[in-house]
Amino acid sequence: MLDQSIVNEATRLTRAGRLVEAAALLQRMLRGEGASSGTMGRAVRVGPARLEPPTLDVKAHVVEERKGGRPTEHASIPGHRRPAPLTGVKDFAGLGLRGLSRRAPPSTSDIVPDGASFIEGTFGNAAGSRTYKLFIPSRAPAPPRPLIVMLHGCTQSPDDFAAGTRMNFLAEEQNCFVVYPEQPHGANQAKCWNWFRAGDQQRGDGEPSLIAGITRQIMRDHGIDPKRVYVAGLSAGGAAAAIMGATYPDLYAAVGVHSGLACGAASDLSSALTAMRQGGAPVATVKACSAVPTIVFHGDRDTTVHPDNGDRVLDGLGEAESRKAKVVRGRVPDGHSYTRTIVTTAQGRDISEHWSVHGAGHAWSGGSPAGSYTDPRGPDATREMLRFFMEHPLSA
Repeated sequence: MLDQSIVNEATRLTRAGRLVEAAALLQRMLRGEGASSGTMGRAVRVGPARLEPPTLDVKAHVVEERKGGRPTEHASIPGHRRPAPLTGVKDFAGLGLRGLSRRAPPSTSDIVPDGASFIEGTFGNAAGSRTYKLFIPSRAPAPPRPLIVMLHGCTQSPDDFAAGTRMNFLAEEQNCFVVYPEQPHGANQAKCWNWFRAGDQQRGDGEPSLIAGITRQIMRDHGIDPKRVYVAGLSAGGAAAAIMGATYPDLYAAVGVHSGLACGAASDLSSALTAMRQGGAPVATVKACSAVPTIVFHGDRDTTVHPDNGDRVLDGLGEAESRKAKVVRGRVPDGHSYTRTIVTTAQGRDISEHWSVHGAGHAWSGGSPAGSYTDPRGPDATREMLRFFMEHPLSA
């Protein structure tokens, strides 16, 4: 059980920016419970780098179609067992209590394809300033092109996240721009987006205003198609992406959330710990992402962010009684099996996809080992998110 007085004091220290003291306080409270190792605070040990992540099994098949109800029920998946509950605060990505990854920086060849550009930029407003890296495809300027906003996880950088997801390489194929805003140590000790703070969950304020400002600056400077602007992220970045979809549905046409949490899943340290342990429901302070098509990837062995959070991200996307769900199960050759749930409205419009990756932990599915926190055994979250995005331009 959590000692509420200690949690309250840790919350006060966190709001004051005294993260080390907050961490020490919580660690003393939980000493002796045995923390779960997870995967977010260490490099995943995998085999040699692969230029192309595994492809999906072409024999994947529909196993169920139903009306209404929750998009995914983990208990119904054959052989599924719930992950062990989190038992130590070092698993809390919002505080970033895990040590920084000590891996070598990725090489340029792992980040950007030949002929394309990856440039630095800065945006500032009343909430502060953030640097970013922008991928510009190599093709000659064409009609307005899409833009993908990628929000990294804790301890990551734009270069690391680009190398791990290989989004730039797929964006080169699709002639898309990709921007990677960077969270500095000064905003969060472990470079996590502050998804759990009420002040960073509102349109026009805090980090959402900075991310939206970067997005609009790129749109203005590079002739982006305003109907094809998208946002995606991993872990704390996935939670931030869900917030962006909720607060700026007029800006982002679709959202991708990998191993993240729903917009409004937490409003302080105590509720964040609860949401990460057992899944959290959106609260009234932030609206559900009902207007924004959303694709979710989540490993069902994630011990850092409970898999039920993937379901919570999609709660509220259309009225349950009018939705239809199609369930497809398959397996990546020599990789993970998965359950893909596609939800459509009564009018036949796809509004969400939920990919539950069986046996996967807290890592980007199908990513490259050139980056941190990736699982090359697939399925390929980058390719599937980009495909989903291109299918969902902003509604008029």
